[in-house]
Amino acid sequence: MGGNQTWITDVTLLGFQVGPALEILLCGFFSVLYTLTLLGNGLIFGIISLESKLHTPMYFFLSHLAIVDMSYASNNVPKMLMNLANKKSAISFVSCIMQTFLYLAFAHIECLILVVMSYDRYVAICRPLHYNVLMSWRVCTVLAMASWVFSFFLALVHVVLILRLPFCGPHEINHFFCEILSVLKLACADTRLNQVVIFAACIFILVGPLCLVLVSYSRILAAILRIQSGEGRRKAFSTCSSHLCVVGLFFGSAIVMYMAPKSRHPEEQQKVLSLFYSLFNPMLNPLIYSLRNMEVKGALRRALTKDRLM
Repeated sequence: MGGNQTWITDVTLLGFQVGPALEILLCGFFSVLYTLTLLGNGLIFGIISLESKLHTPMYFFLSHLAIVDMSYASNNVPKMLMNLANKKSAISFVSCIMQTFLYLAFAHIECLILVVMSYDRYVAICRPLHYNVLMSWRVCTVLAMASWVFSFFLALVHVVLILRLPFCGPHEINHFFCEILSVLKLACADTRLNQVVIFAACIFILVGPLCLVLVSYSRILAAILRIQSGEGRRKAFSTCSSHLCVVGLFFGSAIVMYMAPKSRHPEEQQKVLSLFYSLFNPMLNPLIYSLRNMEVKGALRRALTKDRLM
């Protein structure tokens, strides 16, 4: 390490390198999607909080998923919109590291919450007589709190390993937010330890949970096929299919992002994939649950009818 190196205080997010006209169009389009994300997840959270019939473990975890999606999008998207609208793409290095930390924490929480939701569906369908014991409110609270605490701890490990590195430039990140792989490119030291920890975290927080989800739903599918009642089978398919859609969208984009072979334009590929699970996935989640879940649609209709009567 030479003595002529300069420690960076701020960085430039290059974002989407397109023309001014397309920047304005993208800003408007992403603003609409971000607004829909907040409204949709806020609506899901509000309905679950106000509707007593939805005070069950499944919707308890769904409310956590809505909070995570709103937080996840709000961590990345506003700065991206500001850069597109004002061309002020500079961000302080401290703010950049904080954005990385929150992005990792919320991504980890979403993985774990989706696993817990699959476990809840497994117990409800495969072990219904033990459901009240295995998914008591105490158990649900412990599972939710453990997911949040562990996720923030794992994100903190990544950040501590990042901060041990000297950062001396370049001062540009070819991304629309401070994604961890892009941040590591700013370091002027060996980042192999960081890469190993990221890979291990992907195995533990991505591949492992996905395997658990697949095992849970293989057993759920076998149990559903044994249900004699057509109504019971339809209700089970409705709740499980909506959850599987969310799992497929989130885990699929994350695996392609971090574990698939890189294309000829890896940085551009990363931007598109990051945009998918930072904005599109959080926006689609409430839409999937509201359209494919009869209980949520019923609660929404009752809420709208109540407002009209008032």
